[in-house]
Amino acid sequence: MNEFKPRKIKFKAWNEEEQLLVLLNSLECHRGELVKRNHILLQFTGFRDKEGEEIYDRDVLLIDYDKYLVFWDDAKKGWFYCSLDKPTGALPFHEATAKTMRRFCSHFELMKKELKLPKR
Repeated sequence: MNEFKPRKIKFKAWNEEEQLLVLLNSLECHRGELVKRNHILLQFTGFRDKEGEEIYDRDVLLIDYDKYLVFWDDAKKGWFYCSLDKPTGALPFHEATAKTMRRFCSHFELMKKELKLPKR
């Protein structure tokens, strides 16, 4: 039997006060739950895009000019993705799928940019 090697669990976080995506150097653990005050934790999916960039929860990915959102589905216990234009019909997110996409930005960064765009 192969020796057990736990997978590395990594996080980034959206700092709600500063409105910035940040790398973390520490987290607190309360009753088994990881927390960072005033931050939304974004877990590494374990997958990389076609350019080798790490993909995290709530990342926006591109296939050509189409945008997709990656997220964890608690009910189905897995990573999924859906079109930002048509959020219904989520599909399972696998390594093979990730390698066909390119990371664009975090969903939070996208929302921040869209809020700052001038109104037409």
